[in-house]
Amino acid sequence: MNQIPEIKVCGMRDSSNISELLMLKPEYVGFIFYEKSPRFIEQKPNIAFRAATKKVGVFVNASERTINEKRIHFGLDIIQLHGNESPELCFLLKQSGAKVMKVFQVDEDFDFQQTRRYQDYCDYFLFDTQTKAFGGSGKKFDWRLLGKYNNARPVFLSGGIGPDDVNEIKKIKDLNLKAIDVNSKFELEPAIKDIQLLSDFFNELRKPESE
Repeated sequence: MNQIPEIKVCGMRDSSNISELLMLKPEYVGFIFYEKSPRFIEQKPNIAFRAATKKVGVFVNASERTINEKRIHFGLDIIQLHGNESPELCFLLKQSGAKVMKVFQVDEDFDFQQTRRYQDYCDYFLFDTQTKAFGGSGKKFDWRLLGKYNNARPVFLSGGIGPDDVNEIKKIKDLNLKAIDVNSKFELEPAIKDIQLLSDFFNELRKPESE
């Protein structure tokens, strides 16, 4: 469980910015289809993605029909559900052939038993910081709480992760950690990422610990 985690850069929209990001070879690029988000995307970027970079669509309490329409139009590989979606919806979306990731917002009162209802119908879980909105707080939660998770599904870790967090990420042990999800801490403005800052983060995170 202590392999170097993959990287997801979320909240992308601008085609030229995405093209620069793809040169860093992120494993995942996230597009937000929640209209209240400042990173909401409407137009499909006219960019060729390499097969190794998966496109993730972020939805909040959207209908199955809407999600599937976006999945087809944008060529999404993973559906990320960031609202109050049911296990039944996760099951139905998996039938479409996409992978499904359910988001849970974590604080000291979060009951990790909630994840058990979803584990048979999801490919991944994402743990984010508890907010009144649906993510985007720019704040971290106490990662020690993850010790209560049963590791039934691989984890994407989100919530205010920034350039200075590499050492703390590498200290995470005994967690089925698939990927680190970054967004606002690497932005010049909403949906525009600082590519140099990301490049430095990628290099540090991907550096073997023996170096």
